[in-house]
Amino acid sequence: MTERILLIGMMGAGKTTVGKTLAARLGWRHLDSDAQVEARTGRTVPDIFAQQGEAAFREEEARALAEAVGLDEPVVVSVAGGAVLDPTNRQLLSRAGSVIWLRADPATLAARVGSGDGRPLLENDPAASLTRLDAVRRPLYQELADHTVDVDGLSADQTAEDIIRWWSGMRIGQRPA
Repeated sequence: MTERILLIGMMGAGKTTVGKTLAARLGWRHLDSDAQVEARTGRTVPDIFAQQGEAAFREEEARALAEAVGLDEPVVVSVAGGAVLDPTNRQLLSRAGSVIWLRADPATLAARVGSGDGRPLLENDPAASLTRLDAVRRPLYQELADHTVDVDGLSADQTAEDIIRWWSGMRIGQRPA
């Protein structure tokens, strides 16, 4: 089976930054769902939301995920935060590799996303929107996660190190501390 590490979590949890760091350390390819959607469509995520709506973006997000996990090479995938809302995506994630939840408190997420510019679901009140979205998504992330990293106060390097330590232990059949 092809080795894959799939990073899930809310926007602002650090999936893209940690994904790049982790892939570089492992010598693997990195794919980011939002970047895949933008490359395939030639439009930004906010443009897709504005012109076609959230449902159209979710369809593109599902295509990006299927494409990423269909690769026959080791890959770290920074999965779009809302991909877990689709039952088909959840099934795909659960079979595709090691799922790592980058868990953060909504207050941390709000601080990281700032005004929410470029994030269509956060336009008016990022803190309140993140709290609401987190309440819906948190049980789904928890259900899927093979490993959880509490990223509040951690750097991308520290988070990547935690994941590598866990993943290395899993590969040799040990339960890391």
